Amino acid sequence: MYLSDVEWDDRISRFDAIARSCTLCPRNCHVNRFAGERGFCDAPGELCLSSVFAHFGEEPPISGSHGSGTVFFSYCTLKCTFCQNFQISHEAQGHTCTPEELADSMIGLQEQGCHNVNLVTATHFLPWVLRAVRSAARKGLRLPLVYNCGGYEHASIIRLLRGIVDIYLPDMKYGGNDAAQRYSRTANYRAFNQASIREMFRQTGQLSFDENGIAVSGLCIRHLVLPDNQAESMAILDFLLAHFDPADIYISLMAQYRPLYRAAEHPEIGRMITPDEFERVRNAFVEAGFPGYYQERATINDAFVIDFTRRKHEALRETDTGE
Repeated sequence: MYLSDVEWDDRISRFDAIARSCTLCPRNCHVNRFAGERGFCDAPGELCLSSVFAHFGEEPPISGSHGSGTVFFSYCTLKCTFCQNFQISHEAQGHTCTPEELADSMIGLQEQGCHNVNLVTATHFLPWVLRAVRSAARKGLRLPLVYNCGGYEHASIIRLLRGIVDIYLPDMKYGGNDAAQRYSRTANYRAFNQASIREMFRQTGQLSFDENGIAVSGLCIRHLVLPDNQAESMAILDFLLAHFDPADIYISLMAQYRPLYRAAEHPEIGRMITPDEFERVRNAFVEAGFPGYYQERATINDAFVIDFTRRKHEALRETDTGE
């Protein structure tokens, strides 16, 4: 958040123009959000939040010991059929607020000792979010800003966030478009996802940390493993290997899939993943040399115990420090 007043004015003006014929996301609905028109995401022309709190369940360098100051926005540009937060994204649970109220909430998170402000699915509210972030910065917000998104983004929109966002935490949900269309109604997900990931890395580079191991800038890519290889995880791996040095890309590989919301309508994803399904993907990413956070999947009394491991991250830090 190192923009001058002139730069802030320019960015907000450009986002306003985009929202007046909305192309904030690749749905390109061309509705006038400031006139209350609603597109695919169904979001109104004002901020709508589900919750603001210190979140301790993110990746270790994001949550740290004091929590990630998480802002969950209502509505979503994807509406995945297996959405793990469907009450927020599909059913739009939440409340409206002004940019000034959101700015005050951000300052409150800082005062609680949170390590960052974590904006979850904010793309469809960006004109109002930028006003809030600018106001919060004027009031003394100094925390890193995390952009936590589903990865269905215009690279041009990501470029406009340069100098505002410190940490990108996007999903790479699918390696192919068939599954993206089937489960998220996005036949063009792959191209937009890959282009936006490349722009995020161009801006911030490798995930970097302070002396306490807390992330301060960079890119960390999340991937949720789906049953029956429906996410085409190996295609994502192939893309990353083709465009990046594995040592530069932190991966958060997740085993927490649940057949929630309307997943049961698709038998192939209407179940939990098996240990073998997750381990095949996990082993492929680890063997390729990607550092990051790999969830452990264990069954105890028919429940899942999820634990982020730091082995790759710790090994890399030991190499870097010569310990």
